[in-house]
Amino acid sequence: MPVSDVGAFRPPRTRRRRGPEAGIWIDAVGEATPVVRGRRLALLRITATIGVLGSAFVLAACGSGGTQEAPDRRVVATTGILGDVVGQVVGDEASLEILIPNGTDPHEYRTSAQQVAAILTADLVFANGLSLEEGLIDVLAEAEAEGVRVIRLGDSLDPLANPVTNAPDPHVWLDPIRMADGVRLVAAELGSQWPDGDWSSRAARYASELEQVHLEIVDTLSPIPLERRKLVTNHDALRYFADRYGFEIVGTVIPGTSGLSDPSSADLSALVATIRSEDVPAIFTESTESSALARELADEFSGGVAVVELHTGSLGEPGSGADTLSGLLLSDAQLIAEALT
Repeated sequence: MPVSDVGAFRPPRTRRRRGPEAGIWIDAVGEATPVVRGRRLALLRITATIGVLGSAFVLAACGSGGTQEAPDRRVVATTGILGDVVGQVVGDEASLEILIPNGTDPHEYRTSAQQVAAILTADLVFANGLSLEEGLIDVLAEAEAEGVRVIRLGDSLDPLANPVTNAPDPHVWLDPIRMADGVRLVAAELGSQWPDGDWSSRAARYASELEQVHLEIVDTLSPIPLERRKLVTNHDALRYFADRYGFEIVGTVIPGTSGLSDPSSADLSALVATIRSEDVPAIFTESTESSALARELADEFSGGVAVVELHTGSLGEPGSGADTLSGLLLSDAQLIAEALT
């Protein structure tokens, strides 16, 4: 049934589903664990796990892929992307646990009890903030109340606002210049906690790498003419990328910045009209979100609109080319350039 038939079209739900049983989520080690509901309940249920935390931390060994005996400096990062950034600065001078596994939508993730315990016993917790980790908001607040230092990196990186809702956009990592500034902030926080570490030199090298990535992206995107720099996305995830590189977001399939809303038939019909009037050749989807609805919209154009999957909310699998932040940014830029030229 065509999308333009407003009265009849009923958009399918696009949210990721939980596990086969209600209240079950997949945790960072791939095991189904009960959702931790409520701050007080979480604290009560994690008591028995505190004693095993020493074995739960994974060393952030940049480039080695190995695990060593970790020093007694505990750092937690909420997402795989943030873990990649923090890990570049941490080196082997602290242990790093990453909470949200790659391939998982950070907007929807819920921690296991063991992960809550890791947060509450960490020395430093690096979060994206800006309401990205919606399922961690209470846990992070509880950790701060217990004296844990929680750094919400996105809050300090000149966040953009959604032009419709005016809510802050959390997807700051899609701008390498902002993230180069974020790397320096990570080093400053680590240096404040442990002044004897070699944080600044590693941060300087990695910040320089991200600045070089920015220049490579500019070069990759240079063939796209101004009139073709129009993006339709699955949800509003590319605003920082668009702002940095001179694109216009002309439409999104799913309203808002979280990907958790459902579009109406009228929304979808209006988007079809926009794609047609703006002559947009592609809809960009994300590896962590269903592309089913975007494909239905593309079918309205009988092959004239491509559906291109990007890595936006999560790193890719090892060997994918998007398994680091630098690789993710370069890979996405290449895919966008190919779709729009």
